[in-house]
Amino acid sequence: MSEQFTFTLKATSGKARLGEITMPRGTIRTPAFMPVGTVGTVKAMYLDQVREGGADIILGNTYHLMLRPGPERVARLGGLHELIRWPHPILTDSGGFQVMSLSGLRKLDEKGVTFKSHIDGSLHHMSPERSIEIQGLLDSDIQMQLDECVALPAEAKEIERAMEMSLRWAERCRVAFGEQPGKAMFGIVQGGDIPDLRVRSAEGLKQLDLKGYAVGGLAVGEPQDVMLDMLDITLPVLPNEKPRYLMGVGTPDDILKSVARGIDMFDCVMPTRSGRHGLAFTRRGKVNIRNARHAEDMRPLDEESSCPAARDYSRAYLHHLVRSNEALGGMLLSWNNLSYYQELMQGIRKAIAEGRFADFYAETIEAWEKGDIDAR
Repeated sequence: MSEQFTFTLKATSGKARLGEITMPRGTIRTPAFMPVGTVGTVKAMYLDQVREGGADIILGNTYHLMLRPGPERVARLGGLHELIRWPHPILTDSGGFQVMSLSGLRKLDEKGVTFKSHIDGSLHHMSPERSIEIQGLLDSDIQMQLDECVALPAEAKEIERAMEMSLRWAERCRVAFGEQPGKAMFGIVQGGDIPDLRVRSAEGLKQLDLKGYAVGGLAVGEPQDVMLDMLDITLPVLPNEKPRYLMGVGTPDDILKSVARGIDMFDCVMPTRSGRHGLAFTRRGKVNIRNARHAEDMRPLDEESSCPAARDYSRAYLHHLVRSNEALGGMLLSWNNLSYYQELMQGIRKAIAEGRFADFYAETIEAWEKGDIDAR
């Protein structure tokens, strides 16, 4: 473990990058998938399982943790790592996504954003400085700038206004963050689906010489092709020697195609949310365990998986649990899904190290397209 935050680019295969982030609380192997622990919990999972499944880092959400248990309380209790029993790195989102997702419960101006709590209606003002302060009280290892995320499609003038304000907020966050050895603040590229705005945002953030850069405001309503086009335009502008994080993405297919373009870090609620609704991700593609075809199938989801949920429990039992709305069904499928995501990342890293990412890419997509095993 390093006393400083460092990123080392170890190998490339095409544009895909193999790297390593080192910091006091541990090492993050990249490309990395970061499970989302919004309120200090990865839903339906023990954090021991999350770690054993291969996660080097998890997420927490500044907005939700601000409301409860509250950042000052978390600090009094020793910080988020101590509270949730996760001694490894944590990245905290800034609250910027909630500027979009809770647009009916907030007011926005140059100073920041005022949220009306979705829990009790109380008002909470979050400026760029307060966002960084909260993330510091949580003792987050990687802190995100406060930004304004705009849902797509949107008017060009609105996208430009939000991008420019996000840039100004990034400068304020950088000042508020200061110098924190062993920790990092990442800027967030905005600009919607407009190439020139994406380039302007990336160039502006690059001038701040941050320790990492995220691409935000994608996977918010636009087709996958548009998201990938924006990556093709944005990534060449960002510093090659800094980690690149695609926020809120995504499906296994999104991840594979984004790694091929040079993304290093991902997060998404999809594996756990899908698991709670009966959808499993496997090396053969998606499996809807609710379907009647699984009702009397005693075969596992994947006999070759290293995850007990995929390897040791029958489809018939998983089908029964999900159709009966038993909590265990969502727990087992979330476990399977997070394990599959981490197995995918492990395969990606190995393929880049061996210089055969293009082959791995083709083989993985071919297996997904071939589909699940035949019904019995």
